[in-house]
Amino acid sequence: MQVAPSETPALNNYSPEVRQQLFAYVLQLADTSLILGHRLSEWCGHGPILEQDLAMANIALDLLGETRSLFQYAAELEGQGRTEDDLAFLRLATEYRNPLLVEQPNGDFAATIVRQFLFDTFHYHCLVELHKSPDAQLAAIAEKAVKEAAYHLKWSSEWMIRLGDGTAESRQRLDKALATLWRYSGELTTPTATEQALQAAGIIPDYAALRPAMDAHVAHVFGEATVPVPQGVFMMTGGKEGRHSEHLGYILAELQYMQRTYPGLKW
Repeated sequence: MQVAPSETPALNNYSPEVRQQLFAYVLQLADTSLILGHRLSEWCGHGPILEQDLAMANIALDLLGETRSLFQYAAELEGQGRTEDDLAFLRLATEYRNPLLVEQPNGDFAATIVRQFLFDTFHYHCLVELHKSPDAQLAAIAEKAVKEAAYHLKWSSEWMIRLGDGTAESRQRLDKALATLWRYSGELTTPTATEQALQAAGIIPDYAALRPAMDAHVAHVFGEATVPVPQGVFMMTGGKEGRHSEHLGYILAELQYMQRTYPGLKW
């Protein structure tokens, strides 16, 4: 999935402040898809069965396609001559704005499924509304990505149910993954100051308005999985503002190695 870069009709009509806010938001979306796509790519050749190995690889490719479109638009918004490769590979860890959830280790298959389900629930519902954005380029990227996100959510939801209502072993692993990862889910719908400004301007969705549909989907899947929805969990935040766990540094050391060793390298 990739949307060719094109000048958004209203791009030049944005005030410098709004343009900077939009740049920061698009960069945040790109970072999120990039890091999660990389995490899923680590499963390639290690999946529990071939079909699911390929499924995770394909989801990773979908996310990386979305990443490219977002980085291209971010570079256009910034207007300083940086490319998608510069934005992806030549920034420090503190400059990344992905939520903490997506940088968490893969763990076992149950942990990867829980991480994916929590992200997919937000990602899909956000893209549905982002498709209505008055920003033409954001709306076009969302229109492409939401079709793939619908499959991602279906896949992770079905696995949540299988693991929760499966064997004693699968249930134990799912419970352990939820106990570890649920605390990172709240950041997805906790808006930063930048997101609040763009929400007030009507450019991106109001996350509070997404909650009923998201909560309904989570309740349905957890009900089918015979798993109680966690309550009263303290939520970890900070990733979207550049405060990351130690895991991101290790990801970037691997992800950025070739570009930093051989600047400007082209395949």
